[in-house]
Amino acid sequence: MSSVPVAQLKDHVGKELGRSDWLTIDQQRINQFAECTGDHQFIHVDPERAKLTPFGGTIAHGFLSLSLIPKLMEGLMIMPEGLKMAVNYGLDSVRFIQPVKVGAKVRLAVTLVDAHEKNPGQWLLKARVVLEIEGQEKPAYIAEPLTLCFV
Repeated sequence: MSSVPVAQLKDHVGKELGRSDWLTIDQQRINQFAECTGDHQFIHVDPERAKLTPFGGTIAHGFLSLSLIPKLMEGLMIMPEGLKMAVNYGLDSVRFIQPVKVGAKVRLAVTLVDAHEKNPGQWLLKARVVLEIEGQEKPAYIAEPLTLCFV
């Protein structure tokens, strides 16, 4: 994470902030997510049944891939100087383009879309993130996460 004076936040709007390292989505991660959420749909957790689907194997939960945003954005997002804390403020939009198959490597490309002072000492940052899948032309998803920063 790099911090900039609040007066310079808007200078970064429209600029790509970078790409994360690649992360392999293995079956163990998918199974652990299923345990945490109670979502045990066979397409995620039963490799034998999933082989018979058009995907040819298990796929990650859409919400699993979304839940990776904070970790994959780590070190990429611009934050205002004097940051006391930042919290997830939600998502403006999400579009799932294609599933993440077990064993795939993914990374996040991050662009700052907006930065404005919501209230005194509170900056709302909007990013556009694209979860790329190694070797695939189309991404897994495109989303617009919001981060509320307290300075």
